[in-house]
Amino acid sequence: QVQLVESGGGLVQAGGSLRLSCAASGRIFSINVMGWYRQAPGKQRELVAEITSGGSTNYADSAKGRFTISRDNAKKTVYLQMNSLKPEDTAVYYCNVRGLYYDWDYWGQGTQVTVSS
Repeated sequence: QVQLVESGGGLVQAGGSLRLSCAASGRIFSINVMGWYRQAPGKQRELVAEITSGGSTNYADSAKGRFTISRDNAKKTVYLQMNSLKPEDTAVYYCNVRGLYYDWDYWGQGTQVTVSS
């Protein structure tokens, strides 16, 4: 059984930084995409950033230039470095791992990020 455990969320002032981590356990195909999504109150869950096992990345426009996604394949861990945080970044952040063609996926339980103005 695959489990994703997120950590690193919290409360930070606008302009500050946070680093989220997500460690996967269990059997996962080595070719996969790991990513971060977020969901703010009253809004739909949206992609923040994702990275393939080969290192290719994709960012939401809102994350470009401020957030950096990275991964350690040996540790089955994905990271999200978030800089220059804004109040509108406040949301529950979810870790996701999926197949290249969305044929399977797993979700973490979510971690709260709150940015105060």
